[in-house]
Amino acid sequence: MKTLETIKKELKEYDGKNIKIMEVCGTHTSSIFKNGIRSLLSPRIQLISGPGCPVCVTASSYIDRLVEYSLKDNHCVLTFGDMMKVKGSKLTLTEAKAMGGNVKILYSPLGAIKAAMKNPDTQFVFAAVGFETTIPIYALLIEEIIKNNIKNLRIMTSLKTIIPAISYICVNEKKIDAFLCPGHVSVIIGSSVYSEMASKYRKPFVIGGFEGGHIIAAVYEIVRQISNNEYSMKNMYQSAVSSEGNEKAKALIYKYFEAADDYWRGIGIIEGSGLRLKAEYKDFDAGSTSSEDVDITPAGCKCTDVILGRIAPVECPLFGKACTPLNAVGACMVSSEGACGIWYRNCEV
Repeated sequence: MKTLETIKKELKEYDGKNIKIMEVCGTHTSSIFKNGIRSLLSPRIQLISGPGCPVCVTASSYIDRLVEYSLKDNHCVLTFGDMMKVKGSKLTLTEAKAMGGNVKILYSPLGAIKAAMKNPDTQFVFAAVGFETTIPIYALLIEEIIKNNIKNLRIMTSLKTIIPAISYICVNEKKIDAFLCPGHVSVIIGSSVYSEMASKYRKPFVIGGFEGGHIIAAVYEIVRQISNNEYSMKNMYQSAVSSEGNEKAKALIYKYFEAADDYWRGIGIIEGSGLRLKAEYKDFDAGSTSSEDVDITPAGCKCTDVILGRIAPVECPLFGKACTPLNAVGACMVSSEGACGIWYRNCEV
């Protein structure tokens, strides 16, 4: 077995074909910077970010509906903080609140239960945004609403699944050679889902942890596979990710939600990539995202190219100039998980 130092030396001295690896997780992107991973790699190995931020791919028309609810009499929008500055077609929730809109930030979805029970005369709308990592929590929220017979709380979902998005990238973006699979999502969905994709698209799919050594080992496995013309799934995060994932969490998700086509900001419609409340739970739906959603891309914004791995955030002409975390033009700069926001915090601008 090779030591970490040997692996680092081989990656630094790699002189084979150019390899472009997409990491599909904001936590991986942050850890790559934190551990100086790029400085340890040959210039022929490029790490590029993908659609790893659910906030960043939420349609502007979804934000518009939240803004509309916040300005409606006797209504209150409940959301996490990273949704506050994401712009709709006209306003952010922060701007709506400044205009008198009723918006409150929560730190846990189950806090919505307390708010609704404490204020029975207010109709609450909870903004449920996320990938598979957080969707089980939203399913639990529905269970609590039913259990407590709460009539003044509904959820507005923008829930997306990552495998259809990765498939979309494999089909449409030919320059991505391999994937560092999302660790947190993989805990829920399991590792086996990547095996078919590796065979179908002839690309390595490697699941890695979040420590520097974990990422280096995962990158080395990708480089090894490509150098030997191998294309397979490799689970290098077995301490957290099993073959089939978290069966209880998946059962909870599909008790309340079902797959549907959905709109991704910066990408468009991806078939079967969204999760909607099932028909029997439609009374709890405040108007979730759908394939009919639309988006408005600000002039000069390159979020689409960033999300699809065509460019690094610093290659956007607005990055660090017109677009900063305090004045975000594109959604990728707003969230703490967004690629542009992460790059801005870690690059000299």
